[in-house]
This record gives sequence, C-alpha cells and structure tokens, in this order.
Amino acid sequence: MQRRALLLINRQSRQGDQNHSQLVEELKDKGFDLVEASPDPQSISETIYQHREKVDLVIIGGGDGTMNAAAAGLVETRLPLGIIPLGTANDLAHTLGIAESIPEACEVIAAGHLQSIDLGSVNNQYFFNVASLGLSTKITQQLSSNLKRRWGVFAYPVTALKVLWKTRPFRAEIRWNGQMVQVKTVQIAIGNGRFYGGGLAIAEDATINDRCLNLYSLELKHWWQILLLLPAISRGRQAQWPGVRSLRAEEVEVITRRSDSINTDGELTTATPARFQVVPGAISVFVPADQQSPGLSPAKAQAK
Repeated sequence: MQRRALLLINRQSRQGDQNHSQLVEELKDKGFDLVEASPDPQSISETIYQHREKVDLVIIGGGDGTMNAAAAGLVETRLPLGIIPLGTANDLAHTLGIAESIPEACEVIAAGHLQSIDLGSVNNQYFFNVASLGLSTKITQQLSSNLKRRWGVFAYPVTALKVLWKTRPFRAEIRWNGQMVQVKTVQIAIGNGRFYGGGLAIAEDATINDRCLNLYSLELKHWWQILLLLPAISRGRQAQWPGVRSLRAEEVEVITRRSDSINTDGELTTATPARFQVVPGAISVFVPADQQSPGLSPAKAQAK
C-alpha cells in the first residue's frame, strides 16, 4: 500500500537546496506518494495542520531549527515524523541514531519503525533537544547562516570562542520539586533529548523518551574554566565537575532579575521568567529498527 507523505524541505538549510532532487527520487523509489511544500519556518506547523486529512505522515528535510518549527503541528495532528538530516548540527537525528546519509535516512522511514518521544516545553514553546539561557544565547545571536554554511558544525566552537571571553555571570533562581536555589551562573541548560550544540551532551544518561528534563548550571568563577570543561560536556559528564550544578525533574522554573532570552533548539523564541516542562510521548518518529542510539530508551520502543 502506497503511503502519502507531506514533504517539507528547508531550502535554506545547509544541504536542503542541493539535495532536493536526490531526496525526492529516493523517497519515490521507496514507494512514497509525495505532497511537496516549502513554507517559511513560521508557517511549517500551519502547513502540517492544513494537510492533516490528506497525508499519512510528514517527512522533513532540514536541521534542528526546522524540526522545532514543526513541533506544534506534529503534536496537534499526531502525524508521524520522518527525519532527513539536512542541517548543520542535526542533534535530534544524532539523538535518534538517524544517519546523515540521505539514502540511509530514507530507508529508516521506509522501514516504518516508530518510536514515541518526549518534547520539552518552555512558556508553551516546544523543543526537542535543549532550551538554554546565558552563554548559548550569545552564541546563537552571533551564529550567522553564512558562518554555518562555511564551517558546518565547526561554526559552533568558532563562534563560542569569539563570545566566551566576554561572558559575564548572571543571577537566577531555579525552582523544582518544591526546592529552590539562587545561583550565579554563565549558563543554564535544560535538555529533553541527549545531544545539542553540535554534538554536546546534556547528561551522560539522558534519553529523549525518559519522561524528564535534565538541567545543568555552569557556576564557574572564570570564563576560561569552560575550556577545561568542554571535553566533559561533550560526553555529558559535566555534573562530575566542581562549579557545575545538575538536577533532573519533570518541571523546572527559572527566574532572573531582568528578562533574559531563551534559546530553543538553536532559535531565540522566548524569555525569562520561564517554566520548563516535559511532554511525555508527544510525537512519534521513524527510527532505526536496531534501537542502538544512546539517546533512546529501547524498552519504550514501539515498532509498527
């Protein structure tokens, strides 16, 4: 039986335009009847909603920002998601174990193995990977599309080094599970998935279907200490370092003296005061059948 799919490709993503023809050919060869659309990011969820009765699934070619823009539409329609990683970092695909090769990503969708995953929500804005404030928002503000096209995933550390020495601590109040702490920090990150920021890990044992959020706060005295911490962050082991606070909860609040911007999956979308929540099993995604990704809990897999 032929499956009808809404295909959304971000032509502005790092590989979107140049790989369009190959992607369409691969999907048609695997038996998909495609309905194509190329909405701007602000209209992706609305486009999904408009096609809710006409298609069986949604296939999105793009990066983490494109996936983020589609989250609300996917939650509302309950249509399953097929991911073709065409962005710079592709952290969601990394978390789910989806290869960046177009033929391999298309094969994952064609195989039809579905996994329910959680979403994070901050001030009613969904996120797949991480929401953060502090250093990461400054990096996002400086991370241009041209820089990402030129340097790829290396644009993240290049930009981080540019802004790092200018970073100053800010004060925040963190509330969770009836507890409260006041901190002086350079960054607070709240993760739903495993990977973010070009392959960094929110926590060593984080998964995207564990029904909780993982928070860490970098309460360091000197900016250069972050450089020493980077190897640990890349493996999700920052909680073992002095000056790093970590916690796990279903809901977290962060309050700052003045309104600070919040970065969700690489886009500045909201600001403090902020309420972060996990939305368990919010959407279904096609994933590799072997379920070997460190960002998934295999016991919760749903093969269909």
